[in-house]
Amino acid sequence: MTSQEYMDLTEQYVLHTYNRFPVVFEKGEGVYLTDVDGKEYLDFGAGIAVFALGYGNQAYNDALKAQIDKLIHTSNLFYNEPLPEAAAKLAKASGMDKVFFTNSGTEAIEGALKAARKYAYLKKNAPGKNAAGETSEANYEIIAMEHSFHGRSVGALSVTGNPHYQEAFRPLMGGVSFAKFNDLESVKAQITERTCAIILETVQGEGGIYPAEEDFLRGVRALCDENDILLILDEIQCGMGRTGSWFACQQYGVQPDIMTCAKALGCGVPVGAFLLNEKTARASLVPGDHGTTYGGNPFACAAVSKVFDLFEELHVVEHVQELTPYLEQQLDALAEKYDFLTARRGKGFMQGLLVEGRPVGEIVNRALENGLVVLSAEGNVLRLVPPLVIEKKDIDEMVVRLEASF
Repeated sequence: MTSQEYMDLTEQYVLHTYNRFPVVFEKGEGVYLTDVDGKEYLDFGAGIAVFALGYGNQAYNDALKAQIDKLIHTSNLFYNEPLPEAAAKLAKASGMDKVFFTNSGTEAIEGALKAARKYAYLKKNAPGKNAAGETSEANYEIIAMEHSFHGRSVGALSVTGNPHYQEAFRPLMGGVSFAKFNDLESVKAQITERTCAIILETVQGEGGIYPAEEDFLRGVRALCDENDILLILDEIQCGMGRTGSWFACQQYGVQPDIMTCAKALGCGVPVGAFLLNEKTARASLVPGDHGTTYGGNPFACAAVSKVFDLFEELHVVEHVQELTPYLEQQLDALAEKYDFLTARRGKGFMQGLLVEGRPVGEIVNRALENGLVVLSAEGNVLRLVPPLVIEKKDIDEMVVRLEASF
């Protein structure tokens, strides 16, 4: 079929919830994608920060093929070999204690919210506490951040700080208030005796590539400790080496009570996870509280396990650390050269250029015409989240194609 026939067939049968770009990708190799017409694209979007290892990594592909030949699924009624291997590697990298594998980042957020509310429920109904055990939603308040994005299911949408996404789906989960990101006093003002958790992205992604300030994140951690509130950090986009550490929060010396991750966790295989520290795991979800048919299946966990192995073998996290200054230098040079680029912000290989005076979507489309995949984010921000295996020559080529698009 031609590319147009593929697009027409998609529009005929697939629910139109995405305004797709008029490109039909067929294959990928390294940090390049190729469409069905044979045109090649330098990929600085990585499937929205997913394909950390790039395309066509033979060791990754072989591991998945081998697992397919052995076993794909059994359900969580039984043990399987890849599950504990993947969980142990994730726990070690994150410093967390318990792992629950999901099928996506949104599902990870849902599990994190349930774990926090169950923790609050048990605390309220502990021996010697309120025997009546009120279960009103008001007893489980959660503070989220303005301009945040955590997903599109009802629970995840409830803590997403963008009214545009929420309007058509109200009423949402109750007991949620919103504070200003990087404004500790704003967070303090939202805390009540009923607050059970504070949720935030260590680096806001969809909201415009805003890293948390160190004083802010440390301050939120301190507030949680002082008030027995759980800190939930969403590392779905900024985690798994993207910012130059396994997880972005590690650069701040801040450890959450609950963490969510996905995207590069499986490098293309649909998998996410929420992780709990010992305190939260001990007083949280038990058999019957939460479940998933596919989560933690042998195929997905084989992918996760191999991703961790390859990150270690290829020194991916160290590579991001080493190359980040060069990427930032090149982006800063662009911001200085072009008046409509007013700022650069970000961490590691999660960078944004603030565009003024023209729609960022126009640049994204022109870049695509010039064989470059880049993304946008809220606030008219040009978002660059390339595979973590890019080299200097790829950054140089990105600059050439981006300037041609300007």
